[in-house]
Amino acid sequence: MAVPQMSALNIPVTPENYAIWYQYYSETNLSLKRAIDGLLANEVEFTPSVNQGLYNNFIQEQSPEVIENVQIETQLLINSLVNRINQFASGTDDFSSNLSHFNQELQTELNPQTLNELVVNISSEIEQVISNNQSMKADIETLGDELSQLKEEMDNLSKVAMTDELTSLNNRRAYEIFSTEQVSLFTQNQIPCSLLMVDIDHFKAFNDTHGHLVGDKVLSFVGFALKQSVKGNDFVARYGGEEFVVLLPNTEFKDAFTVAESIRERIAARQLTIGKENKQQLGNITVSIGLANIQPGDDSETLLKRADDMLYQAKSSGRNCVKG
Repeated sequence: MAVPQMSALNIPVTPENYAIWYQYYSETNLSLKRAIDGLLANEVEFTPSVNQGLYNNFIQEQSPEVIENVQIETQLLINSLVNRINQFASGTDDFSSNLSHFNQELQTELNPQTLNELVVNISSEIEQVISNNQSMKADIETLGDELSQLKEEMDNLSKVAMTDELTSLNNRRAYEIFSTEQVSLFTQNQIPCSLLMVDIDHFKAFNDTHGHLVGDKVLSFVGFALKQSVKGNDFVARYGGEEFVVLLPNTEFKDAFTVAESIRERIAARQLTIGKENKQQLGNITVSIGLANIQPGDDSETLLKRADDMLYQAKSSGRNCVKG
């Protein structure tokens, strides 16, 4: 499937380009598939720079060990299937040869006993072909199950590689991939996108006072609150430390500001406690939020830089506010 599609799109069949489209059709890299689907939908030409960008963003950064393991397991499946096909082909050749021999014998004068033996032999040959066919079908089904299992393992591995362990949100790498997709959509189709950069106020002092376990609870709480505050294709990730990012596709500045205020209010209104019986009051947690809307000429870094500058303004203005 990969090679004909590459030919149709005038993409040179190089090892790098083939790796992209192989993963696209095997659906082992969901972010890559989503990016290519977006490019196809917008009829973007797959120029050398576009191909190189896909390879750099989605293939090159994968663990070499993962790629090697997939290659080995896929090769084993292919070899197994080829061996079964060869065995079946060999059996078919034998059947054809025997039929020719039976046909030659039928041209001669046969007595009833010899004719009966010939019919029995033909029947036996047909039963053998049917048996081989059923065995071949069963083997192919088994190989299909193994391939499905391999695909599932790769899907899970892809999710793990893109997930923050503590909060179960997307991680920084997943954000970088998604933000690149949004910049591309804006460049090609002028589809707007807004970015919120969220930072927990006074987190270091809080962490030092209550300890890292309580700090982890706060991070998980904020992550959950962010996830509950968005919907649809909105994207939430833990960027690092106490910083989170929220990408709002197809969202203009005014609506993004409303979302940001809703997030800030939701988090500030909650009283955090720890312990089941002797509950310890942790008080209110607040966040500062910087907002930036994608502009012509932006890339992922410039968009993030503007949101970070706005976050700095929010912190300088007393925290627990939104600036954009």
